[in-house]
Amino acid sequence: MEMAGTQAETQQESSAVKGRQTRKLRVAYEVSGGEKDEDTEPLKVPTWEPQNWQQQLANIRIMRSKKDAPVDQLGAEHCYDASAPPKVQRYQILLSLMLSSQTKDQVTAGAMQRLRARGLTVENILQTDDDMLGRLIYPVGFWRNKVKFIKQTTAILQQRYEGDIPASVAELVALPGVGPKMAHLAMAVAWGTVSGIAAVDTHVHRIANRLRWTKKVTKTPEATRTALEEWLPRGLWNEINGLLVGFGQQICLPVHPQCQACLNQALCPAAQNL
Repeated sequence: MEMAGTQAETQQESSAVKGRQTRKLRVAYEVSGGEKDEDTEPLKVPTWEPQNWQQQLANIRIMRSKKDAPVDQLGAEHCYDASAPPKVQRYQILLSLMLSSQTKDQVTAGAMQRLRARGLTVENILQTDDDMLGRLIYPVGFWRNKVKFIKQTTAILQQRYEGDIPASVAELVALPGVGPKMAHLAMAVAWGTVSGIAAVDTHVHRIANRLRWTKKVTKTPEATRTALEEWLPRGLWNEINGLLVGFGQQICLPVHPQCQACLNQALCPAAQNL
């Protein structure tokens, strides 16, 4: 009886081992090229994200629900002629972005209005002398430099792109007077492509640091853009700029921010020290 029991136990162990050998081994690894396998589990890479950022974002959306900040009506991306041919629209979008650097939205909108009244096309700008162009765009920030950049960029667009604007960030930033934040916003507005967080300006830079939305304090808007792109879900990249710029224009002001009127007062690390 003891031998029979031993044989039965041996058979059970053999069956169990056989069952374990035939069971599928599930391996977690990164799938490249967008391919998926039902028998694999994607490797989850832990990433840093700020504390309470989702609630802070929800509160900012509530505070910006009226869309009544200057950027909502006068931002550079709203200054082009929507009835113009697509190629002309894209050119006007790029010029409005070039003018908007270091300039308030109201001033940019005024300059664009004067330019459009004379016919804002590649051909017309190339035929406009520098003195007249300067008078049309004044008083935008660094208007003398912008006259030079606009003329140089416009000539390049005519010579290399048949009067259109480039469709890549690399080609856009190679144009005189066009920086990364302008290029990303041009890609989003002119071409409908989200290539990065667009137009991280002083408002977005300031607010991101006040809310601790960067892993460490950043010193420039471009550094802030890079830091945000490391953790902010890509689906929010197109929205975040307009939200934060308007929030910075109305509530989270550079000096004397309206913390008492801010829904994030209790969640904002900087509110305790302002």
